[in-house]
Amino acid sequence: MDFRSKRTSGAALFVLTALVLAACTPTESEPEQQPSPREEPAVAVAAVCDKARQGPAEAPSGAVRVDPAVTGDLMNKTRNSPEGTTFWLAPGTHTFGTEQYDQVVPKDGNTYLGAPGAIVDGQRLNLFAFTQQARDVTVKFLTIQNFVAPHDQGVVNHDSGPGWVIEDNTIQHNSGAGMMAGDGQRVMRNCLRANGQYGINAYSEGNDIKRLVVEGNEIVGNNTDDWETKRPGCGCTGGVKFWAVDGADVRGNWVHDNRGPGLWADTNNNDFLIEGNVIEGNDNSAIIYETSYNAIISGNTIRRNNWSDGREFANSGDAFPSATIYLSESGGEPRIPARTDKIDVRDNAFKDNWSGITVWENADRFCNSPANPSGDCTLLVPDAARCAQPGIANTPLYDDCRWKSQRVDIHGNRFELDPSVVGCESACGRMAILSNFGTYPDWSPYKGDVVQEAITHNQDNRWHDNTYLGPWTFVVYDMSKTVDKLDWQGPSYRQDSGSTFAASGGG
Repeated sequence: MDFRSKRTSGAALFVLTALVLAACTPTESEPEQQPSPREEPAVAVAAVCDKARQGPAEAPSGAVRVDPAVTGDLMNKTRNSPEGTTFWLAPGTHTFGTEQYDQVVPKDGNTYLGAPGAIVDGQRLNLFAFTQQARDVTVKFLTIQNFVAPHDQGVVNHDSGPGWVIEDNTIQHNSGAGMMAGDGQRVMRNCLRANGQYGINAYSEGNDIKRLVVEGNEIVGNNTDDWETKRPGCGCTGGVKFWAVDGADVRGNWVHDNRGPGLWADTNNNDFLIEGNVIEGNDNSAIIYETSYNAIISGNTIRRNNWSDGREFANSGDAFPSATIYLSESGGEPRIPARTDKIDVRDNAFKDNWSGITVWENADRFCNSPANPSGDCTLLVPDAARCAQPGIANTPLYDDCRWKSQRVDIHGNRFELDPSVVGCESACGRMAILSNFGTYPDWSPYKGDVVQEAITHNQDNRWHDNTYLGPWTFVVYDMSKTVDKLDWQGPSYRQDSGSTFAASGGG
């Protein structure tokens, strides 16, 4: 769902104006401390799109050879072979036929290997490449392109079969998502490029995705169909979208130049490790973690993100602190099993993004509220009918019927900003922790400033031991209140103890 619609009071939506590039001069803050010596790390990126690994040049022993000259050969041989068969796709372009539902339906344990130059092409006619719910299917060394999956659907593992291994492929120029995800899926060293909606849509109708691994992939240029323009507020774009995934390792990927966010976990995700990625040049946030629980975001290099979305907010007069990492109604919850019981954002290098980290909680958004556009309930109270008066006004439902931005720990990060590089004024150098004034619905127990007080002072949200280079300010409590580092560190907010600030710096 669109994160921009979720910070509003009631059902109101912010209307954004057209993108206008405004020239400006950077502002400066007077340094009072010397910055720490931590520099932006030299990192290797997973540049697999231009140097993909090659499959076997000859058919492995026992493999079934698939001939590109025979239309539908892969479909037919899959249909007529037993479970556990290995198929070797010879060099050339393999097609399925002219019907939109011509597709491969694997059997349990099947393996599909591409020779160098093996392409599976949907001809802009076929909807899907690999479908249905076989278990433990492997797809490797293929270029899979030109399929026309519908909105919110995917080309590879269309039906979220469990245990699939998808490695060393180029999946590009498809409508919809390059792939869906299933329980225990491993997605490694793929080029996921220029797909119409997502590189990966990690969604399963049964909400049963666990133990997902996304590692070493290049995820670039996705959302070529610009779905936010077609369906404003859909919240349906970016490099990768995760829905209700319980346990994901997202490591060592190069997530760049996507139209929309880089990585977006939306609605009841839990136990994420987002580690060692390079996330850069995405139009919107590098990472959104929304209405979800328990995550570690560590050791990432995050640069030049959110320029388009941040500038659009600023030029429209919208004061909301659009951020590079956006934590929206998400926090640590010890009662939900995970490898951490907080949102731990640590040891990341941020450089020349549009702003830093926003921790936000919509006072009007909770289970059973009309201001909750997803219609989902929290993991603590799955039955929406319980979240009603009079019970919701009392513990434990008062706490458990809402997603709470709590137990957020932001430390050991380096935040570097040169406004002349970003092309901005002061709006692009903000950290934020805030909520709105609760107004809706009439029976809400969260009216007034109760959530603003809670998120700012009482939910164990803490910045500390970070390094700041450049002109940073801090938005607290609500959108109308911006403070400098002295107030931010002072007795009213007590943030960023042990942190250092300087007007500018290298790296």
